[in-house]
Amino acid sequence: MGIGSDLMQGLGLADPVVRLGVTGLSRAGKTVFITSLVANLMDRGRMHALRAAADGSLKAAWLQPQPDDTVPRFDFERHLAALTGPSPHWPDGTRHVSQLRLSMRTEPRGLFSGLRGPQVLHLDIVDYPGEWLLDLRLMDRDFGEWSAEVLARIEGRPLAGDYLQAVARLDPGDRLHEPAAQALAEAYTAHLQAAREAGWSDCTPGRFLIPGELAGSPALTFAPLPENLQDGRLYKEFRRRFDAYKSRVVKPFFRDHFARIDRQVVLVDVLGAIHQGPRAVEDMRHAMADILTAFRPGRAGWLAQLLGTRRVERILFAATKADHLHHVQHNRLTAIASAMLREARDRADFSGARTEAMSIAALRATTEDMIRQNGEELPAVRGRLLDGRQAALYPGELPADPAALLHPARDGAESWLDGDYAVMNFAPAPMT
Repeated sequence: MGIGSDLMQGLGLADPVVRLGVTGLSRAGKTVFITSLVANLMDRGRMHALRAAADGSLKAAWLQPQPDDTVPRFDFERHLAALTGPSPHWPDGTRHVSQLRLSMRTEPRGLFSGLRGPQVLHLDIVDYPGEWLLDLRLMDRDFGEWSAEVLARIEGRPLAGDYLQAVARLDPGDRLHEPAAQALAEAYTAHLQAAREAGWSDCTPGRFLIPGELAGSPALTFAPLPENLQDGRLYKEFRRRFDAYKSRVVKPFFRDHFARIDRQVVLVDVLGAIHQGPRAVEDMRHAMADILTAFRPGRAGWLAQLLGTRRVERILFAATKADHLHHVQHNRLTAIASAMLREARDRADFSGARTEAMSIAALRATTEDMIRQNGEELPAVRGRLLDGRQAALYPGELPADPAALLHPARDGAESWLDGDYAVMNFAPAPMT
């Protein structure tokens, strides 16, 4: 937006604008969420819980050209067609920052309805990868600190075996050989990709997973190295590239996109993390705390200077895929997400924006059913798998007390002692 637009907004002469940031961790369903949100706001027949729709104050909603001409448009129409077409399938996930403007005409209700006429509110939805937001934690760490943290975190993970073996073969006296450096960065990137597929949340640097136009650049050709290599040429070059990544990649993202967000939705696949085990749950909680750090008053000096007095007012952490559970367990999923958020707030020493957790299903892909297992009737869900087969799922009983999951996760347990939790990859249900 230019100076003229800012002046009009400041004088109250322009239509109000709310910028909603939407991001998520580890296949949480950002694209489906945004598509569903916009489609339902434009056709509000089933949004009975939306107060503005229920009382009639929301009169119309329509798409308009976005204000930022250099940011790709969120491809709403293509994603909607993927979900609602004759062969419904999940749309492609987020690969870059995108934007969509939804304009809504509202009419005041109640005591003061006669004092103010209809108003247009612009909702600018900014979609961006959650991995990029997690890169904020890199800004107050040097290469040595970051390397030590990463290597300690991935030690013992089978997924990291190839990379750790490659690092173990390095010697401080090795000369800098670019093909070898690229191979090492590719091995670390392969680990990050496998970790994300397995449901791990903290996969930094985020651009290694979604490089875009930076693919193959020196800024994305580094990897964590142990302290015993710090006198070698490879370590020194990787340290330089790590610093370049922070200054040339991370800072511009926060300057150009993050700094202008008013509200934030963070989608988290809590069920997927529970299925992976205690370490994945603890990893997700740490990631949630790192995300809150970006919104904390008294944040890192460079970010505080960038954002000034502007603050995100509300942050929603939404546990997605609630339709993978029978409704009798929805409250328990919400309770677990809320407990994870409370612990993340404590870890981040967070205060400021209003935060909340809830469980949602942006698109219902299942129907509820009762199945018999070992002579017991169990509340299950039924849906179409990605290969077209129909299947019923009883994912296990979530505990009534979230501490039953969070305590072993915090204590570093390898597996759950009192439960076994399952997930299935359901496909979108055909429209009826």
